[in-house]
Amino acid sequence: MAWVTSTNPTGPSTGEATPAAPPPAAPVPPPAEKPKGPSRSGGCLPWVLAIAVLFGIFAVWKFPSFKAQAELGSAYAARIGCSCRYVQGRSLDSCQGDFEPGMEMVSLSEDPATKTVTGSVPLLASRSARYAGASGCLLSPEN
Repeated sequence: MAWVTSTNPTGPSTGEATPAAPPPAAPVPPPAEKPKGPSRSGGCLPWVLAIAVLFGIFAVWKFPSFKAQAELGSAYAARIGCSCRYVQGRSLDSCQGDFEPGMEMVSLSEDPATKTVTGSVPLLASRSARYAGASGCLLSPEN
């Protein structure tokens, strides 16, 4: 039994010329590798370290000044907060509004049993003032 197809055969038996095969494609070379050199982050690392060292030196140099300002600010806040709270009779929250600009880091707390208000700057300083009746509020001596 012969199979019948609907396509005409081509080649030497039919007298037609076989079409030439296309030439093989040239091999594609692999992509060139980037030259090994300092990376962008490696170039920034010395700058980051230098800035960190300079900041550390500045902080050590200025720390006594920061600490003195924190002591002064906490003492001022304690004295003003105590007078506001126990002489004027206002709430401690409203007393915080009496601070000078730049004293946002100073916080107040109170001990109603001893009528003492403490002003503190986190990690640097803390001072207390106690209500002493007719004398007003007096700062407690430093420890």
